[in-house]
Amino acid sequence: MADKIHVLLTEEEVDRRINEVAAQISEDYAGREIHLICILKGGVFFTCELAKRLTVPVSMDFMSVSSYGAGTESSGVVRIVKDLDEPLEGKDVLIVEDIIDSGRTLAYLIEVLKQRGPKSITLCTLLDKPERRVKKQVTVKYTCFTIPDEFVVGYGLDYDQKYRNLPYIGVVELVGK
Repeated sequence: MADKIHVLLTEEEVDRRINEVAAQISEDYAGREIHLICILKGGVFFTCELAKRLTVPVSMDFMSVSSYGAGTESSGVVRIVKDLDEPLEGKDVLIVEDIIDSGRTLAYLIEVLKQRGPKSITLCTLLDKPERRVKKQVTVKYTCFTIPDEFVVGYGLDYDQKYRNLPYIGVVELVGK
């Protein structure tokens, strides 16, 4: 039996909001270059769409960190699966995430990246679940949507590696599990 997915945010809503956030970032970083760090795998869809809309010079790198197993709950143990290829020394860094909930992964990641000498580190996320935040020091400057505490898929977000390619954000109703 297939899982049921209910649309939470339409493709049009997501597209419109990414345009707005990109315009704000471009304004805030006017006259500077921004170094995007895409958090794989989920962040790649959002990062690419965001980067296309930025009007300031952009460089980009990719990092993969994990605090999830095959389930839907964070394990709390963070590990770097793929590290950056480029140094961060003196760069204005924008970490781009698909979703932020507990903040454990980002709290760890920010501390690791600060040691690499960037000029600044800022967070941008497609989705935020602030009521799930365990690490209160994780502050997100650019948020596309604040969502309720539901398990969502689409636009890079997955359930057991499925549904990343959906062009909208949906809530999964697990069937037959």
